[in-house]
Amino acid sequence: MKGEKIKLEKTGKIARLQYRTKVKEEFPKTLNFGGLKFKKKLSMRYGENPGYPAAFYQEQGASGPNMATLEVILEGTKGLSYINLGDMDLGQRLVKKLSEIYKNKRICAIIKHEMPSGVAMGSEPLEVFEKAWGCDSLSNFGSVDVFNYIINEKLAMLIVEKMKNIEVVYAPDFTAEALKVLVSRKPLRVVKMGTFLDIAAVDNGLEFKRVAGGLLIQQRFDSRIISPESVDIVSKRKASPGEIEAAIFNWNVSCFTRSNAIVIGMKDKIHGVGSGQRSRIDAAENAIRYSRRGYGPEGCVMASDAFMPFTDVVELAAKNEITAIIYPLGSIRDQEVIDKADEYNLAMIATKKPDETDSERCFLHR
Repeated sequence: MKGEKIKLEKTGKIARLQYRTKVKEEFPKTLNFGGLKFKKKLSMRYGENPGYPAAFYQEQGASGPNMATLEVILEGTKGLSYINLGDMDLGQRLVKKLSEIYKNKRICAIIKHEMPSGVAMGSEPLEVFEKAWGCDSLSNFGSVDVFNYIINEKLAMLIVEKMKNIEVVYAPDFTAEALKVLVSRKPLRVVKMGTFLDIAAVDNGLEFKRVAGGLLIQQRFDSRIISPESVDIVSKRKASPGEIEAAIFNWNVSCFTRSNAIVIGMKDKIHGVGSGQRSRIDAAENAIRYSRRGYGPEGCVMASDAFMPFTDVVELAAKNEITAIIYPLGSIRDQEVIDKADEYNLAMIATKKPDETDSERCFLHR
């Protein structure tokens, strides 16, 4: 038994070293692509998987609240990884978008594997974080937590609680007292994004994805669903002002959720996320199932990143006491889906203005 215990401890130590060992990278200091210049800012611990080198390059000329301007305050015992940076980017874009819509609100987005697993907003710093964490505390374990407000000492004490196991805290700034608390958790990485509100994030606005033998390029998506005037009610029952507010909030979270995406929640926090599924009904079932780890689906609004090809999602929503759905039109069965919603007295909110023909959809395939 004693020898077995020693063997297990040794095996655990080797496993920990595997994920902490930094891989040497010899990438060039600068890169030029399509008239753009990139300068190496950080060497990563490793790439998506241990043993593979990785680095982060900032776009020269980029400014404002984006990844080019990050400042590592505490590197922790492991340093930042490739995956950490991807999570930080997605979280920063999400809180930036929500901050533009909901001015003067404090916002926290908890990101896991480049997907939101907890998002909330409000007025009190601690309350906002606790609401976001309560969305799905199981998935939030080992997360990157992104804020649009300064981290103070009381909030820092919540962040370093052992059972949370937060990987990275990314915020506009930290009080001196907060940093004294955060440094007590040795593996934690603390990163400052600088001045946040009311400053534009500037880069060339293009997205790149490497494929074998080539490169995909597209213009970055930015949702136009930002106010009650942005949407159209297509059901018999008209959505209440509160439902519309919740719909806009959850729609904008779904814009940063891997497709197929279903997000359910209220006007100040998400309750469940179903992401990256091949089938929309699977995404909806997952969102409802995950919501039951925390706040539950009852009384929520559902956001779907694309149209409903069948009535199954509507039926599932009604069964779980969801009251409204925001989604794009575009299916050959649109009227059948709306008729089914009318049977259940659900409000159906289309992602278009009343005088527009085409709805907005928000696919994301990071």
